[in-house]
Amino acid sequence: MEQRLFIIACLMYVFTLITRCLDKKGFLTNIKNFSSWHTLYLICILNSAWYLYLFVSGGGAGEPFPIKKMLLGSALILAYSIYRFFSVQKADSSKQNSLKKSALDWCNTVYFAGFVASFVMFFFLQAFKIPSASMRDTFLEGDHLFVNKAVYGFRIPFTKHFVGSFKDIKPEDIIIFQFPAKDRSQENCGGSQYGRDFVKRVIALPGDTVEVRDSRAYVNGQPLPQRDYEKYDDVERVHYQEELPSEVYQALWENHQLDSYYGMFLRDQFGPVIVPPNTYFAMGDNRDNSCDSRFWGPVPRENIKGEAWFIHWPPKRIRFVD
Repeated sequence: MEQRLFIIACLMYVFTLITRCLDKKGFLTNIKNFSSWHTLYLICILNSAWYLYLFVSGGGAGEPFPIKKMLLGSALILAYSIYRFFSVQKADSSKQNSLKKSALDWCNTVYFAGFVASFVMFFFLQAFKIPSASMRDTFLEGDHLFVNKAVYGFRIPFTKHFVGSFKDIKPEDIIIFQFPAKDRSQENCGGSQYGRDFVKRVIALPGDTVEVRDSRAYVNGQPLPQRDYEKYDDVERVHYQEELPSEVYQALWENHQLDSYYGMFLRDQFGPVIVPPNTYFAMGDNRDNSCDSRFWGPVPRENIKGEAWFIHWPPKRIRFVD
């Protein structure tokens, strides 16, 4: 979302500069020119606000964008802007100056707030909405979180490198990350997850050997201690899988293709695999209802955005994340 805020802030800044330039040259003294400028201003700022509202209301988690709502909102904004084009033509010079001042004030507010918010969200804090039941009962669907993006280090813009970490990623950390898909054609867990943000718990670190037997996770040959946050369904477990050579199994898993071979059988019987360098193995706390590293592979370090930090909505769920 920070990239979208930054783009909107840049557009409003450029619009402000162009407006001041046109005003100095007297271009906006002509009533038709002024009406056209005012219409363009409304289209830009209202569409930006509508776009951000749809993105935030969807949780900012990379969910498919509501195209119908976006088009409906844009159509209504266009209709209102056209109406304003004709109504503004009746305004006298005093009214025009008032409208121009108000528009510039709004543009200044938007681009300043956008630059500050995008900076904070890129380096320090991000809002996230829980989209599914994969982390029940740690998180419930609809919970709104703040993600601490600085805890594992500050990402250097336009690179995959981090500096200044406050702690290392360790088992049981709850991380938010962008799904490791190379392109939109990659399908996992029944569809494309490209661009979506996921929340899972770290199970294993680079170099660890991971296996799941009868739904229980083993790391380096040892069963993980059972925790209160783990949730399982009372279902019949699958005990058989067609065996593949270990190197083929590992390659399929690393390339996000293993679930196309085994599907839901991976829920109960998985591995063993070795977590590659600079990647992590993550699972949902709701183990029987989680699309996680068993199905689509390891999480690259550069995809990890931060650690779940604080639930801020709904009010009865407000708390720091353990």
